[in-house]
Amino acid sequence: MTPGLVSIVVPVFNRPAPLVEAVESALAQTYRPLEIVIVDDGSTDATPAAAARLAREHPEAIRVVRRENGGPGLARESGRQVARGEFLQYLDSDDLLLPRKLELQVAALRERPKCGIAYGVCRETEANGSERTPALRPSDTAIETMFPAFLAERWWNTVTPLYHAELCAHAGAWSDLRLEEDWEMDARIAALGPRLAFVPEVVGSHRDLGGGRLSGGEALDPRRLRDRAAAHLSILASALGAGVPAAAAERRRFARELFLLARQCGVAGLADESRALFAAARSASTPERARGLDFRLYRAAAAVAGWRNAARAAAAFDRRRG
Repeated sequence: MTPGLVSIVVPVFNRPAPLVEAVESALAQTYRPLEIVIVDDGSTDATPAAAARLAREHPEAIRVVRRENGGPGLARESGRQVARGEFLQYLDSDDLLLPRKLELQVAALRERPKCGIAYGVCRETEANGSERTPALRPSDTAIETMFPAFLAERWWNTVTPLYHAELCAHAGAWSDLRLEEDWEMDARIAALGPRLAFVPEVVGSHRDLGGGRLSGGEALDPRRLRDRAAAHLSILASALGAGVPAAAAERRRFARELFLLARQCGVAGLADESRALFAAARSASTPERARGLDFRLYRAAAAVAGWRNAARAAAAFDRRRG
């Protein structure tokens, strides 16, 4: 790793115009030195040409990696593998860096050498360009550690944090998940216990450009549910490994989410995922909650009628009650 260098990894798939805007925001940084690694995840439109043009115009700063389409996680991993910097910044093509982001966050990490991540406030915009207020993930609160907060939700956007690259290396490779892969990775990082340095300024912009975002789609799509199930199980394992107590409000909330996701997987016919998530929901709960009537009735119904029928019966009951 090159001391002081910030590596900016930009995964992209079929988004030539947003890619150019994202990279231009990286080039406009007041901080140097930096390198920009564009990872073209098997684009089939004008994106490869746009990436090649950017590299020709800025050969001192930009490299392009092209790979077969594998989703955002594997694209980020391809970039991480060739990154040379002491610090690591992920920049999706949807997003923009404000000019002083790296300057402020590198300074924060230098001032607090025990911290592994610096983060700041993130602005969010809708597809029509208007600012989203309030932001879904403003990351405008100073906290010292990622857990337990990250068990309740991933409360920053990908553009927000700046990582010590060594910390990311210890967390391991990005998964091949195409949904919630960023939350799953941040949970693995959180399990390492890094301290956080907060910069109380707007440092990035997350843009909801619409059209083709992997986070969209049908809630009961089996492919989406498989990824969500795998991500949630890994997130729980990271939290348990980090020692998040069963009594923590965030862990109780996550246990409820696991139970709901188990039922969704059951309705979609994913019996194995439903069974694993149900068991995880109980293990994430307090002992008293795990012995609750709803858990016992649901498990009994699944044993008699199967996980799919149990989930459908629970969903029908909720609709009648609602």
